Amino acid sequence: MKRKLIPYAFAAPALLVFGFAVLAPALATGAFSLTEWTGFGPMEFVGFDNFLRAAQDTIFLDSFVHVGIYILVTIVVEVAVGLVLAGLLVTRRGGAPWFRVALFTPVMLPMVVVAVLWAFVYNADFGLVNALLEVVGLPGKVWLGDESTALLAVCAVSGWVYAGFYMAIFYAAFAQIPSDVVEAARLDGAGELAIFRRIKVPMIRDAVEVCLLLCVTGGFQTFDLFYVMTGGGPYNATEIPTTYLTRVVFRDGEVGYGSAMAVLMTAAVVLIGLAFMRLRRRTAR
Repeated sequence: MKRKLIPYAFAAPALLVFGFAVLAPALATGAFSLTEWTGFGPMEFVGFDNFLRAAQDTIFLDSFVHVGIYILVTIVVEVAVGLVLAGLLVTRRGGAPWFRVALFTPVMLPMVVVAVLWAFVYNADFGLVNALLEVVGLPGKVWLGDESTALLAVCAVSGWVYAGFYMAIFYAAFAQIPSDVVEAARLDGAGELAIFRRIKVPMIRDAVEVCLLLCVTGGFQTFDLFYVMTGGGPYNATEIPTTYLTRVVFRDGEVGYGSAMAVLMTAAVVLIGLAFMRLRRRTAR
């Protein structure tokens, strides 16, 4: 009997931490979403009023559009660029280790530091981007203060940070491809581009799918980059669900409404994950 309890005894600490750090807050958030509460004093039960309010909140709805645009752009500037970089590096003997380290270095930097650094780079008065534009005779812009460029400017920073991360994943996957397959394709007269498109990429399909899922779910978790660089502005042009619900809870003191938005965002991420897994199973047949 004691031997049967040993696995549960070893798992108990991890289960306690999970229950305290994940399960309990999730249940509490679900309970708070049904109330009107400022974080202090008594709660008032309002049922699904917070969810109905969220469905009519244009800023909250637009925040999903913004994060959707962010995810689509970062799939290109992070996943696709990382895939191309890995393909270029794997063709070099040894994979140019110093080049790999240089590309991966931004991932190791704190995101707040990256955001502050790039805020200076985008600065309209003395930023590096406008200085380079002046050199080639083009007018500068207020990159983070213009509704038409702020979101894309943040996406570019995200690509600079995470392209090296996905490059490392793809490089490791490419390294697992049997060399005799590639050599056989070369003997048949296939060029490097054809080998990359028709042999290497299809053979690391699982890695590509994992990276796409990481990019999509990670997009919904993004917070610090947007919060530090734009704060959701200008005029809510870069407001995403995480920054908006943080503003609602901590600035406006609407814990119940913020919790309802958190529940809806979590539900959206779960549904996207389930849809992705179902699509993956269909295409794998």
